[in-house]
Amino acid sequence: MKQLLTYLKPHKWTMFFATILVLFIIVIELYRPIIIGNAIDNNINGYSKPYIETTQDNKKAVKYKDIYLTKDFKESEIKDNNIYQIVLFEDKYYMIENINKEKSENLQKANNEDLKKIISNNATLLTKQDLKEIKKYDFIGILYAAILYLLIMLIGFVLNVVNTLILQNMGQNIIFKMRKQVFEHIHSLSVNFFNKEPVGKLVTRVTNDTEAINELFTTILIKLFKNIVKIFGFAVVMFYKDVKLALLSFLMLPIVAILTFTFKHFSRAAYRITRNKITEINTFLAEHISGMKLIQIFAKEKEKYDEFENKSEELYRASWREVMTFAIFRPCIYFVSVIALIIIIGNGSSSVLNGTLSVGTLYIFISYINSFFEPIQELAEQFGTLQSSIASSEKIFSILDEKPDIVSPKNPKDIDIKGKIEFKNVWFAYENEDYILKDVSFTINKGEKVAFVGATGAGKSSILNLIGRYFDIQKGEILIDGINIKDIDIDILRSSIGQVQQDVFIFTGDIKSNISLGNEEITEQKIIQSAKMVNANSFIEKLNNKYDEPVTERGSTLSAGQRQLLSFARTLAYDPKILVLDEATSNIDTETESLITNALETLMNDRTTIMVAHRLSTIQHADKIIVMHKGEIKESGNHQQLLTQNGIYKKLYDVQLDKKL
Repeated sequence: MKQLLTYLKPHKWTMFFATILVLFIIVIELYRPIIIGNAIDNNINGYSKPYIETTQDNKKAVKYKDIYLTKDFKESEIKDNNIYQIVLFEDKYYMIENINKEKSENLQKANNEDLKKIISNNATLLTKQDLKEIKKYDFIGILYAAILYLLIMLIGFVLNVVNTLILQNMGQNIIFKMRKQVFEHIHSLSVNFFNKEPVGKLVTRVTNDTEAINELFTTILIKLFKNIVKIFGFAVVMFYKDVKLALLSFLMLPIVAILTFTFKHFSRAAYRITRNKITEINTFLAEHISGMKLIQIFAKEKEKYDEFENKSEELYRASWREVMTFAIFRPCIYFVSVIALIIIIGNGSSSVLNGTLSVGTLYIFISYINSFFEPIQELAEQFGTLQSSIASSEKIFSILDEKPDIVSPKNPKDIDIKGKIEFKNVWFAYENEDYILKDVSFTINKGEKVAFVGATGAGKSSILNLIGRYFDIQKGEILIDGINIKDIDIDILRSSIGQVQQDVFIFTGDIKSNISLGNEEITEQKIIQSAKMVNANSFIEKLNNKYDEPVTERGSTLSAGQRQLLSFARTLAYDPKILVLDEATSNIDTETESLITNALETLMNDRTTIMVAHRLSTIQHADKIIVMHKGEIKESGNHQQLLTQNGIYKKLYDVQLDKKL
């Protein structure tokens, strides 16, 4: 949570403004029932308030017979027998005239029998016209209350809209920053990390988990504050209005506390399980959709469907458990609120009949009880969502806390890479001390073309990975132009190495973007020139849109040879000082291979070139061939020299020659 809140620092004034708006919104929500309650007591039920005689000059005077009356008076203005009191009996209104204060108070508490006696002796039946005149200011008061209520509602609506807009904008900015940060950090991680982590899991972190945190910043934090303040606000107003009813209202709070604690426990577990199941199913989908061709080749659709169904079933059960947690909690809280409402109505009605409580105050309590348990319910649910956001943030921060194995030096040495490569007594293992390379030493001079051959697992590709510093060695040194690669900035080092691999990755986009990879410094002219040099232009020009021809992920619309030619064009466009060819021609047929042979010679001209190939015919032109066996260098020399040594290389050559024959 502490890490999450650091993202709010740039938006502290936005949060401050949103908090102020929330306080105003709460005041409006608390004040709305009071407007209606006051209207009930002062206007709708206002006939119970006494009148006294006044002059015609009084602005709030109403005419009754030949005199003027007002309800707006001070206690000191009451004299003996100058009070006029309206009473309601059997749906008719009567005026009791010229009574004192004590009789007026007794009238308000009188039962039907007493009222009947009083009316029969000393009362005037009021006509509709009389009532209309006497209650003129009550009608105005009701109209004023209605206008005020509408105005308050409009202000609340505007404040809620503004508050929602600024919070949503803030939340989207934070999530945009976080999503970018996570993706950027993933880019900085070492190759070894991606060998261990499934792609689907990383996709879930960047998409689903960041979106789960969005609700925390846009809704949860401010609503937590709002609901806590609302609960205290309701409590304060209720105690202010009537202590006894307030205490009765809170009788059910211990039950609510137990329900909330129980819900919090189960919802937290349900959220965590659901998030984990979503990650699992995303990982499964990413892996199996990528490998769909292999699944279809081996006719494993049924088995994989069954696996997916099981994982989908687990997610369904986890989601259902989450839904059921809410489905039980909400009705329970509602049931408790109904019981509290019954208690308030029962005791409040008794107090109204006894004259110790006004109808308006009872209405305020009923409104507050209906609203009091709502923030408690929301608070519990928000704690659940908060747990979900925290669970997602834990997963995101677990990625952000990953440190790359390979980092640039704090004070890198300035270097203009020319291309000389030296391995000095290099020992390397991917894990522990299971060494792939054992005390390997060799030198490749600038512009030299060197090939590595040997059986699978001999360490050839590992040497290529070490030159680009995708892994660090355990012992020895690797030097570029006499400088240890650990002292060279990684970006400078890797931008000087052009690597063409056996498995070419094509991104969704077009031919042009797959050659430049979005580098704005590579002009369209250079793209076309690079394609022509490796003869990729021969198939690109035949496409409908040429260099703007759309391609899908992994280049499924292109042949293996065409993808490889694009890879050559891509490498050439970046003009590297060191060229690495890792089985670069293995997926190219004989005809295509003949097309790029001349291009390769141009590509390798004045560049240090390192090649790994199983087809010895493709590396016979190399200046030097190094034969690897079980992580050690066994032979070294050019093609003819190695053949005369009658060693490992000669055996490999004879085997391939026999296969051709």
